[in-house]
Amino acid sequence: MSAVFKAVEAQFQPMTEAWLDEVVAIERQAYDHPWTRGNFVDSLRSGYQAQVLEADGLVLGYFVAMKGVDEVHLLNITVTPAHQRQGWARVMLDALALWSRGQGAQWLWLEVRASNTRAQRIYEEHGYRRVGERKSYYPAAHGRREDAVVMSLKL
Repeated sequence: MSAVFKAVEAQFQPMTEAWLDEVVAIERQAYDHPWTRGNFVDSLRSGYQAQVLEADGLVLGYFVAMKGVDEVHLLNITVTPAHQRQGWARVMLDALALWSRGQGAQWLWLEVRASNTRAQRIYEEHGYRRVGERKSYYPAAHGRREDAVVMSLKL
């Protein structure tokens, strides 16, 4: 008996405020300390690169990145929990790298929670390297803070 796979035709759409109800709901599902609606609104108003990956109107994931002089800083990348472990993070990382190169960026930078080893593995498999850490960077449970691992990718 063979498995039947349905092909998913996904596409990127610019993130606009019209997407934010769904994006914020996903953010709350995915994280203990999610971005707020205000974080997303500020990012959009600042002109950051913000994309939603969708298929048939269903959000698979999204990312927000900030362009610098010769670098891009990935601020948020999230795969909807129901669609994790299907390769969508890699699709978004590829799209981000392609866009960044087109902007003349030479480096991609990001921070990731020290405890998020699964994401760190995905980044490393994508060519990112650990270059440092930021102490007490992220909020954590019970008023504590968590360190961030800083990673970069040479484009």
